[in-house]
Amino acid sequence: MKIQELTAKILDNNPSMDRYQLAIAVSKRTDELLNGAISKLSVAKNIKAADLALMEIAEGLVRIKGFVDIEK
Repeated sequence: MKIQELTAKILDNNPSMDRYQLAIAVSKRTDELLNGAISKLSVAKNIKAADLALMEIAEGLVRIKGFVDIEK
């Protein structure tokens, strides 16, 4: 899936989040991955940490504090 599609999926599923907040969330998860956190997806080793973080968020495998819809 393309980066634009992943971004659109995340923003559609989280109406209280904007692109700036998503960038911060991806940055934080990327830092975690680069500092040794284990990925929640099984993907090829040659994928960039930022892309992996975006995929994890899009699949709902990573909870983003402050952006959870209470109404669901």
